[in-house]
Amino acid sequence: MNVEIPKQARAAAIASLHRYFEENLPEPIGDLPAGLLLNFFLEEVGPVIYNQAIQDAQARMQRHAADLNGELFADEFQYWSRIDARRKNRRQPAG
Repeated sequence: MNVEIPKQARAAAIASLHRYFEENLPEPIGDLPAGLLLNFFLEEVGPVIYNQAIQDAQARMQRHAADLNGELFADEFQYWSRIDARRKNRRQPAG
């Protein structure tokens, strides 16, 4: 699987690689080598990050799906209990 990034993100990543090389390594890096290095990272490491993100998303979805009753459950036949509670509140004198 190839991890692809949008053109604007690619340009920003290459600029970031330029800065990293300037600040941390003795030799600067040109546009072509930076682009090739980015391609390598996307092909070699990108799927690891992508797969972890998918696993994290699946785990989160499963937690939410497991708690659908807690999240979405609606109490049934509540009309009269709400009406009775309102009536009871109206009958109590203000004090």
